[in-house]
Order: sequence, then structure tokens, then C-alpha cells
Amino acid sequence: MIDALKPSNQISKQSCQIAKLYPDFDDLPEEAQRVIANMMFNMGRPRLSKFKGMKRGVDARDWNAAADEMVDSRWYRQVTNRAQRLVDRMRAIT
Repeated sequence: MIDALKPSNQISKQSCQIAKLYPDFDDLPEEAQRVIANMMFNMGRPRLSKFKGMKRGVDARDWNAAADEMVDSRWYRQVTNRAQRLVDRMRAIT
């Protein structure tokens, strides 16, 4: 298998991309990390970087505000079922 296609390299690459958007990623609650990583994997950094309101909510540790911003997006309308699961998980963070 080509090294670039190995799962550990993909995870490492994603982690670097996430850190560019969320420098304090390692300090976030684990569930927030999982939601953000899921979105990064599915959308990539260019699209996730457009979720500025969500980022403001995450930075403020206001999980409901972050979830509201996730709902207020074209992404949510395109993949509503998957998106709703992630929104619910974001809202459940305490």
C-alpha cells in the first residue's frame, strides 16, 4: 500500500488541517473534536473554514451556538440526516 493511503497518514494529515483552523483543538472536549474531525474528513479544510459562526461558537465553548451555525448552512440542507446527528452530538456537549 502506498504510504500516503495508509490510515495513520490520512489521520495525521487531517490533524494538521484541523490544527490550522482550530489551534486549540487538543483542548476541546473529545466529542467536539470528533464532530469537527468528522466534518473535516467529509468536507475538507476549504469548506469547513467557511463555517465561521460555528468556529466562533466552538471558540467560545458555546456548543448550542456552534450547532445553530451548523444548521444554518448549505451543508446541513445537503446531508440533513448525517448533519443532524452531528448537530445533536454538538448540542449534547456539556
